Amino acid sequence: MNSQGERWTTDQVLALAPDEASRRAGGKLAAPGPWSDAGAGGSAVWGQCKGSGKKPYQTVVDLNGPAFKCSCPSRKFPCKHALGLLLLWAGGGGEVPSGEPSPWAGEWLAGRRERTERAAGAPSGAGVPSRAPADPEAASRRAERRMQRIGAGATELEQRLTDLLQSGLASAESGSGSWDETAARMVDAQAPGLAARVRELSSVVSSGPDWPARLLEECALLHLLDQGFLGIERLPGPLAATVRSRVGLTTESADLLTGSDAATVRDRWLVLAQQDGADGALLTRRIYLRGERTGRMALHLSFGGSSRPLDLALPPGLVLDADLAYYPGARPLRAALGERHAPAAPGPVPPGGGVDAALAAYGDALRDDPWLDSWPVVLSEVTPIPGRDGTGWQLADADGESALPLDPRALGRTGLWQLAAISGGAPITVFGECGHRGFLPLTAWDPTPVSL
Repeated sequence: MNSQGERWTTDQVLALAPDEASRRAGGKLAAPGPWSDAGAGGSAVWGQCKGSGKKPYQTVVDLNGPAFKCSCPSRKFPCKHALGLLLLWAGGGGEVPSGEPSPWAGEWLAGRRERTERAAGAPSGAGVPSRAPADPEAASRRAERRMQRIGAGATELEQRLTDLLQSGLASAESGSGSWDETAARMVDAQAPGLAARVRELSSVVSSGPDWPARLLEECALLHLLDQGFLGIERLPGPLAATVRSRVGLTTESADLLTGSDAATVRDRWLVLAQQDGADGALLTRRIYLRGERTGRMALHLSFGGSSRPLDLALPPGLVLDADLAYYPGARPLRAALGERHAPAAPGPVPPGGGVDAALAAYGDALRDDPWLDSWPVVLSEVTPIPGRDGTGWQLADADGESALPLDPRALGRTGLWQLAAISGGAPITVFGECGHRGFLPLTAWDPTPVSL
């Protein structure tokens, strides 16, 4: 990123906002009035914003992260002042001139640069908290005990599924409480992945008139996962890794990046989408990327909470020259972000395929990982149209011969109307998740990226 040319777009800035309230508040500060000592240069933007007190808030953004620093008391990252400053700079009207950082901004930027260089030049594992246990034998015993607990939980779950089939699927209608109890038992067995799938069984019963067929499908997938774990020593290595992750056994990102068998993939990674969600007090951020050279898809998944903000924010449309380390699995997708070799910069509209190619990509991924709900794909030259039966929407190829229904979760959202407005009846490029529910659009290009 340089200080003179490649500015972010407004949509890229707004994609960083932690919530809608922050977007609105940041928009109100995207004017020169409250700002002083503002400037941009050296892959950074800084400025002082007048607040309610005597001293203005000092705000600085390192575009290489991006990372944010503001003297305001807000616990949101980025705060409204950082968003307002970036929006003012993105406007390109000259209110944020090029120059050298003010001393207060330069001090923070220099500290970040020093820490980054120290971590990059340190021996393997330095700069990343070590996950190596003090007592490897004790850690091995704990891991073995957990495997035994999960195995006992999977065996108990198999008996629960057998009882359901013997008594008939209709018995599930009045047994929602027992499913909650079974899910709690899986949590006790330290198998959160199994617990989540059991809770899904409970929700399927109330999903609609076709619930018996869906319940049978979900039971079959759960049975397959149980049997895969109980016979995990007989599985090929990549499939065994997938089964472990599906039951809830995770790999630490630090181990991926610093372990003796660490293998990273360097590419220019285009950010396709950033999607935030919440599960109770837990915040999640999913960032999708695709390699320019390798063509590989990647998902960076991070978690946060009230006392642990989501620190990595990458708006759609940026390109990172960086290393990624993929988590093990039969169809690797999730990855940890390693060393960055150049500042982020705006990227092009991604190339994509048609509906048939998207379905083929999901089918290929499903062959390796039968528990996949969806697979990320880029669709090009598709047009959003209402469904033929008057309900739902579809994305149709330019020739009109193939169409992909939109995921029901997209219906009724403002993103659907944004998608239709961007298209205006003409073909567009869309990124999203293609799965058994349909296609869930996340980003469209107009020609700059717009988060849906």
